[in-house]
Amino acid sequence: MTKYDISKVRNIALVGHGDSGKTSLTEALLYDSGMITRLGDIKQGNTTTDYDPREIKKGITINSSLAYLDWKGLMVNILDTPGYLDFITDTKLSLRVVDGTIIVVCGVSGVEVQTEKVWDFADEYKLPRALFINKMDRERADFYRVKDTINKVFGSSVISVQLPIGKEENFQGIVDLIKMKAVIYKKSGDGKPIFEEQEIPQDIKEEAESYRKELVEAVAEFDDELLMKYLDGETLTNQEITSLLKQGIKERKIVPILCGSATMNLGIELLLDFISEYLPSPSETPPVAAKNVKTSSEELVKNSIDSPFSAFVFKTVADPYVGNLTYFRVYSGKLPEDSNIYNSSKSIDNKVGKIYKMQGKNQRPISEVCAGDTAAVAKLKNTITGDTLCDKDNPVLFEKIEYPEPIMLLAISPKTKGDEDKLSTALSKIIDEDPTVKVYRDENTGETILAGMGESHLEVIIDTMESKFGVEVEKSTPKVGYKETIRKKVKVEGKYKKQSGGRGQYGHCWLELEPKARGGGFEFVDKIVGGVIPRQYRPAVEKGVVGAMKKGILAGYPTVDIKAIVYDGSYHPVDSSEMAFKVAGSMAFKKGAVEANPILLEPIMDIEVIVPKEYMGDIIGDLNSKRGKIMGMEESSSGKQAIKAKIPQAEIFKYAIDLRSITQGRGTFSLKFSHYEEVPANIVQEIIAKSKEEEEEKK
Repeated sequence: MTKYDISKVRNIALVGHGDSGKTSLTEALLYDSGMITRLGDIKQGNTTTDYDPREIKKGITINSSLAYLDWKGLMVNILDTPGYLDFITDTKLSLRVVDGTIIVVCGVSGVEVQTEKVWDFADEYKLPRALFINKMDRERADFYRVKDTINKVFGSSVISVQLPIGKEENFQGIVDLIKMKAVIYKKSGDGKPIFEEQEIPQDIKEEAESYRKELVEAVAEFDDELLMKYLDGETLTNQEITSLLKQGIKERKIVPILCGSATMNLGIELLLDFISEYLPSPSETPPVAAKNVKTSSEELVKNSIDSPFSAFVFKTVADPYVGNLTYFRVYSGKLPEDSNIYNSSKSIDNKVGKIYKMQGKNQRPISEVCAGDTAAVAKLKNTITGDTLCDKDNPVLFEKIEYPEPIMLLAISPKTKGDEDKLSTALSKIIDEDPTVKVYRDENTGETILAGMGESHLEVIIDTMESKFGVEVEKSTPKVGYKETIRKKVKVEGKYKKQSGGRGQYGHCWLELEPKARGGGFEFVDKIVGGVIPRQYRPAVEKGVVGAMKKGILAGYPTVDIKAIVYDGSYHPVDSSEMAFKVAGSMAFKKGAVEANPILLEPIMDIEVIVPKEYMGDIIGDLNSKRGKIMGMEESSSGKQAIKAKIPQAEIFKYAIDLRSITQGRGTFSLKFSHYEEVPANIVQEIIAKSKEEEEEKK
C-alpha cells in the first residue's frame, strides 16, 4: 500500500483453549499469504509466534505474539494468544486492542473451559467474532458434534457458513454455504496443495441446502424488506446474504462457524477471505473512551489518522541486554520514527527511535505507524503494559487495565548468597513484562513471596529468572504467619544480676501480664510508685518485653495481644544500667508467658469462591474438609454461585490447584485476611514439632 488506508487494516486475535491449534493456524495464515516460505511445526519448535525458549520447551503458547500479513491488498495484524488458564490474562489483554477475533475450537475436544472464558472476554470488549473448528483431519474429529455443543453453550446465534467434506483422514474439502460451492483439496506432484472449486458433491448436497436455509433465515431478519422477499418465496442473492451476514457479525448478533485444518493447510485461504470480507476495519469500530488530561472530562477517540496521536501499550517484553520492547496499538493520528511522545500515565516525555512491525521475534523497521495499526519500539523509559502514549499538546488517558489478583503463592530466595540484588532486578523486569505477577515480603515470616496465576505460571517465572536473568532460586511453600498469645493474668519477677569483677549488672522488675482482646496489640503500663525503678530505666524494661515477644515460647512465633504492667522492682546505684533492665524485662516476660497458659493463633482468611451451580456441593464439602466455615451463599452477577467462607491460611496455599481440579477450571476465588484465631489443640503439637525441627536444621 503506497498510501495508508485505515479501511484496509484488520486487527484480529486468535483465541481458544490450549492445544486447539492457534499457533499452527497463525503459521498457515502467514504461509498462505506468502509472508513465510515454509510451515513451521510446534514439535520442532520453529513456528513464527512461539519463539520463546520456554514455549518451545513446553510446546505451548505462554505469551501473546504479534504477526502480520498482506492479503489481497489488506494488512492483517494477528495476535496469537495463550490458551492455558494460567496465562489467559495475556489473552484478555490482547482482546483489548483488536477489532475482531477468531475463536479456535478443536474438532476433537470441542468446547472447553478456556473457550467459554475467551467468549466472555469477547463479550466484555463487544468484539465481533467467528468460530473456526480446527483439526478436522484428526481421528475422532466431528464437526457436527462440536457444532451441537457450541450451540448448547453459546446459543442459536452461532450459524455455520461452511461444512466439511469428508471426516478424519478422509477430510478433503469445504462447502461454502454462501456461494454454495465446494473447495476440494488435492496434492500436486511436488506435494504442494491444490484447491479446486467444484459443485457440491451429491452425498452432501441435501445437508448443505438445509444448512444454507438456516443461514439465510438467520441473516434475513436484519432487513425487513429482504425478510418479506424471503418469506414470499423469492431467493436472496449471494450479495444480499453477504451484506446481511456482515451486518449481523458487526452487531454481534451472528457468530459464523468455519472449519478446516491448519496443519493440512485446508480452509486457510477461505478463512483469510472471510477475515477480509466480514471482520471490521478499525474505521468501522466505535470510538474508544478516554479521559482528556487537561480538562479531566471524558471524550471519545475516533480511529482516525487525522486526529492527534494516541496509543495504548498492550505488551512489554523485558530483555536483559537491549531493554524493554514496548508493543502498542495506535488509535488515532500517526507516529513517525525519531519523534517525541508523551506517556500520560506517568507524565513523562519519551524519545522514539526506530519503529518496528513485529513478525514473531523478527523486527522490520518502518518509517511511521498510523491509526489502526500495531507496532513496537525499544527502550521507552518508565513505560509498562497499560500505559497511554499520546501527543503532549493533546494528552488523553485510556482506561487502565484491571488485573486479577494472583491466586498461588511461592516463597523464594536466591540459591547463591549475595544474589539478592540480582534477584530483585530480575523480578522487577518480570513484573514489567507480566503485570499479573506480584512480589512482596511477608512481614510475619520474613519470606519473599512470589504470587502468580497458577502452578504453571509460577514455574515459568522461576524458569525465566534462571534462563533469562541468570538467577537460581530456592522455592518452597510459604510459611504460615502463626502468632502466640496468653490466656490468663500472671504476676512474675525478672531479676538479672551479674558480677564478674569490676562493675556488675543489676536489673530487677515485677511484671503483671494479662491477655488483651484479639487484635488488641501490645500495651505497656508504668505503675511504679516511689522510684523503686528509676524513671530512666523503665523504658528499658519495655524494650526487653518487646524484644522477647518477637520469639514466643511455644513455637518461636511472635507474641501478640498482651498488656504488660511494671509495678515493682529494685535497682543498684552503681551496677544498674539500661541493658540490665532490658534483660530483666525479657526474663520476666519469658517466665510469665510459660505460666500464663500460652496458645497458638493462626491467620484466618475470607474466601469467596464463584462457581457454576452444579459444583456447589463439591466446593462446600471441600471447604469443610479444609476447616472452612461457610458464611453464606448468593448468586453472583454472572449467574454463578458465590460461596463465602472463613478458612485457615494454612489450608489454602494450593487451593488454586484443588479448585481447578474440582470445577475443570470453571471456578474462581479471591482471598483477603480476616483475623487471627486459636489453632485447634490437635494441630498445635504438629506445628510446634515442625518449628523445632526447622530450628535444629538451622544449627
